[in-house]
Amino acid sequence: MDDLNVLGTKLQVCGLDPITGWKRNGCCETDLTDQGMHTVCALVTEPFLAFSKQQGNDLSTPRPEFGFQGLKPGDSWCLCASRWLEAYQHGFACPVNLDATHEETLAMIPLDILKKFQVNV
Repeated sequence: MDDLNVLGTKLQVCGLDPITGWKRNGCCETDLTDQGMHTVCALVTEPFLAFSKQQGNDLSTPRPEFGFQGLKPGDSWCLCASRWLEAYQHGFACPVNLDATHEETLAMIPLDILKKFQVNV
């Protein structure tokens, strides 16, 4: 069965350059091993990246030993739902591609909040 997005339709690809997703297949799919619930397809912004780094999750610095080139503003990335929610609560939420955001996100973030940050890509 195909994974669904928060709109109830087929989950779309979030990003391939850089390749994202818990399974590194470009989609914000999740499974029982994904403790961070990497389900929010976001277009990261400089304020979000700075906030995330301040919270101890540096997403902008390249880590070649892990095959991670670092994110720059405008990149599409599958974020942990809890991190996106935390950024939202502090005024640093970034735009969200709802077509590529997994339905499991709704267990943590209401759809009406996500829709306020909806971006079409």
